[in-house]
Amino acid sequence: MNYPKVGLITFGDHRGPEWSKVFERMTVPRHGTAVELISKLPVDLVSFPEVARTREDINEQVDALKGSGIEVFIVHTPCWTSPNLVVHGVQRMGLYTIILGNRDMGTHGCVGLFGAAGALASIGNEHKRIRMDYDGAMYEERLLPIIRAASAAKRLKGSVMGHFGGRSIGIDTASFDPMGWRKQFGIDVEHIDQLEILRIAETIDQSRIDKMRIWIEDNAKEVLYNDDKFTKEKFDFQLACYIATKDICKDLGLDFTAIKCMPELSNNYVPQCMTATFLPNNFDGEEGEKDAIVMACEADGDGALTQQILKLISGGMPTFFADVSHIDDARKTIYCVNCGAVCAWYAGRDKDPNKNLNKITIKQSIRPGGAAISGFFAAEGDMQLARLYRTNGKYRMAIIPCDAVTPNSDILDEFVKERGPHQLPALFAKVDFDLDAFVDEYGSNHISGVAGEYVEELVELCKMLDIEPVVFK
Repeated sequence: MNYPKVGLITFGDHRGPEWSKVFERMTVPRHGTAVELISKLPVDLVSFPEVARTREDINEQVDALKGSGIEVFIVHTPCWTSPNLVVHGVQRMGLYTIILGNRDMGTHGCVGLFGAAGALASIGNEHKRIRMDYDGAMYEERLLPIIRAASAAKRLKGSVMGHFGGRSIGIDTASFDPMGWRKQFGIDVEHIDQLEILRIAETIDQSRIDKMRIWIEDNAKEVLYNDDKFTKEKFDFQLACYIATKDICKDLGLDFTAIKCMPELSNNYVPQCMTATFLPNNFDGEEGEKDAIVMACEADGDGALTQQILKLISGGMPTFFADVSHIDDARKTIYCVNCGAVCAWYAGRDKDPNKNLNKITIKQSIRPGGAAISGFFAAEGDMQLARLYRTNGKYRMAIIPCDAVTPNSDILDEFVKERGPHQLPALFAKVDFDLDAFVDEYGSNHISGVAGEYVEELVELCKMLDIEPVVFK
């Protein structure tokens, strides 16, 4: 897991007599306790043994934290401390700041907290105030979501999205404003012709393709080759496209991607379904364990960005992309179905990648270009669905906690009867909210997701990035 990198400084009273007579005995132990508790969270904490009391102390600690590459700054004010020195440290750091106070009656903690926070607010400095007991469970519940959100916002800045092709099959909600992203999120967009995938795929060494294909053949539930549209040669070229896309991401420094695919590639060459299966996955047959790289189908920029946010919030988990294909009102279930592939990890949610692949049938695509899709029903577990969309040009984010459920035989029989025998990869998302309100508000035919629940993290991130959160719960 790629944990958020957090820096902590405890600020103390700079006055000698007051420090030695009153505040030292209250501040120093609480500094140690805060460091101990935060170190137990899934974060990478950088801190110091000493409390920072003077401008020189603050400068030294801030500069060391900056050099370590922290993403989130925690200002710990257990007792009174001069607000101007906190402001000095925060401005020198230049990161999103959490001011951490306490509820202990004897510490004068409220005075230190409000003095520092009020001074920062007066100059328009964005920060979060948390006042709680020194309790590990409370830190995990209230502090950790804000840390994750601030880390994700920081990591988005300077990242690069690879946009292959343009708008696909007229999906307006998949389009986006690259310079708007620059302004609001600090993200660059590298525009790449889809032909580059095909060009590089032709140059991929056969040994790399064989390694991927043999791993899939040895471990997938089934590989249903035929003599027409899904031949081994077609599959090899599809896998070469996947490997080519990986190489492009590495060569151009792409952090996440969106690929048009339809109709040009899916009709005339091969659909990019193996890329959608394995690029967002954390393992493949060529490399073994690898970084999960977000891919959205149909060149969906906002879908890819939503996935990247979910990946960062979750510490690097594989992400999910699909259509909102059907809403089953009676069962309060949303059928999230993609046209040929979703990330392989969701087939089993297992640490063993082979066990995930064991649940996937590789079978012929119905697209004119033929080749393969990855067919499976997503495994059970909690799921955080989300989607960035725009209303009158301003971003909102739908935030949808749910449970991925296994459909019973009656549901599957009904699904096959209505959809036909060619089953696409699907996740059945059990929800518990007003579905009519969802239909009235939701702003895309696509949806993104990640395993787990990150409602608080996403709400906080939305506040940081000037996005309106819309929680369905």
